[in-house]
Amino acid sequence: MAIEFAHSPLVTFAVGLALVVLLLVVWDLPAFIGLTVAAFSVGLVNAVFVPDFAFSQAATETATAFGNGMAGIGIPILMAAIIGKSMLESGAAQRVVRSFQSLLGRENSDVALWGSSTVLAIPVFFDSVFYLLAPLARSMRARIGDNYALYIVVVGAGAATTHVFVPPTPGPLAVASEIGADLGTTMLVGAAVAVPSATMGGLVYGRWINNRIDIPLRDTMGTTTEELEERAERDSSALPGVLESVAPIVIAVALVGASTALGPLQQALPALSGALTTIEPAVAFFGDKNVALTVAAIAAALIYLRWTDLARSEWESELTEALKSGGNIAAITAMGGAFGALLAASGIGSYLANGLEGIGIGLLVTAWLIAAIVRIAQGSATAAMLTAAGIMAPLTGQLNVHTAYLVMAIGAGGNICSWYPDSGFWLVKEIGGLTQAETLQTWTVVTTIISVTGLVSVLVLSTLFPL
Repeated sequence: MAIEFAHSPLVTFAVGLALVVLLLVVWDLPAFIGLTVAAFSVGLVNAVFVPDFAFSQAATETATAFGNGMAGIGIPILMAAIIGKSMLESGAAQRVVRSFQSLLGRENSDVALWGSSTVLAIPVFFDSVFYLLAPLARSMRARIGDNYALYIVVVGAGAATTHVFVPPTPGPLAVASEIGADLGTTMLVGAAVAVPSATMGGLVYGRWINNRIDIPLRDTMGTTTEELEERAERDSSALPGVLESVAPIVIAVALVGASTALGPLQQALPALSGALTTIEPAVAFFGDKNVALTVAAIAAALIYLRWTDLARSEWESELTEALKSGGNIAAITAMGGAFGALLAASGIGSYLANGLEGIGIGLLVTAWLIAAIVRIAQGSATAAMLTAAGIMAPLTGQLNVHTAYLVMAIGAGGNICSWYPDSGFWLVKEIGGLTQAETLQTWTVVTTIISVTGLVSVLVLSTLFPL
C-alpha cells in the first residue's frame, strides 16, 4: 500500500538525481548500466509513494519505457550510424564541408552548419537533423583542426530551436492545437522567436565557449579519429561530387518533408485534393522517419562502396561495426528516456505545475515557468510543453496578446536545461563523441540560453506587436 505524502514527487526526484550523479559521475559506471539502475530505483520509490504502482512495476515499467524509446529511436539511430559511417568513410562529408567553405569562406563554417540545422529541423525531427549533420561537424573539425565545440553547438542550437518554436514540428503544433492558436500566425511568430534564440544559443554562445574549451575528436559511430583525419587530407579529385555527397541528406529531408507538407497542400490546393489523397498512403510510408532514414542509409552505403576499394565482404564488415556502435547509442538514449519516464510516473510534473499555477505573475511567464520546471524534473520537452498547455488552455481568455505568444512561451520553457533525464542529452553526447562534462558545457547550456532568449523575445514582441 502506498504511503500518502504530499511532497513525495520531490523525494523521488531527489533520489533519482542523487543516484545518477553517484553512478555516472562519482562511480563512472557505463551510461547504460547507471541509467538502468537509476530507473529501477526510481520505480521502487514510486512503489512506496504512488497509489496503484506495485513493486513489480519498477521492473516492468522501466522495460516498457525502454522499449517505447527504442521503438521511437532504434531504427533511426542504427540507420544514422550507417549514414554517418558511409558519409565519413566515402569522403562525402568532406565534400560537403569543402563546398560550404568555398561558398561562405573557411571562417563562416559555423554559419553554414547553423543555417542548415535551423532550416532542416522545420520538416524533420531534431534527432534526425542531429544524426545527419553531426558527421559534417566531425568532418569540419578534422579538416580545420579545432572549433569542434562551436560546430556541435551550432548544429544542436539550430535544430533544438526550430523543434520547440516552429510548426509543423510536432511539439509546437500540438501546443497550438491545445491552446487554440491560429497555425499561420503561430508559424510566423515562431520564426520571429526562433531566429534570435538560435543566434544567441548557437553563434554567440558557440563562439564564446569555443574560445574556452577544446573538445578533441574521439572514435564514435564506427569511425576512428585517424580515419577522419585521413579523409580530411584527401585530394578533392578522390571525393564524391557535391550532388552525390548530399544525396543521403536530401533523400531523408525530402521524404520526411513530403509527408509533413501533404496535409497543408491538400488544404491549400483543393483542386488537387483527389490526386494528393491517392498518393497519401505511399507518402506516409516513405515519409516515416524509420523508412526515410533507411532509404537514405542505403544510398549512403552504396556511395561508400562506390568510392572505396573495399571488397564487398569488407564493406559489409565496416557497416556491421557501425551498427554495433549505433546499437550502443540507441540503448543509452532509450534508457535515458526510460529514466525520465519513471520520474514522470511519480507525478512530479503535476506536482510542480500545480504549485506554480497560483503564483500570480503574468500568464506568459507563468506558462514558461511551468514548462521549464516540468522539463528539468522529467526530461521530455514535448511532455513539458503539453503539460503546460493543458494547464494554460482554460486561461487563454485572460490574455491581452495573441495566443501564438503563449505557444512560444511554453515552447521556450520546454526547451530549458536538457540534462540526465532527457534522452536528447545522451543522444548528443554519444553521437557527438563528448564526455558528460562537455555535453553539460555545450548542449545543456545551449538549451538553457535558447529558453531564456525565447522568453525575452516573446515578452518584447508581444509588447510591441500584441496582434
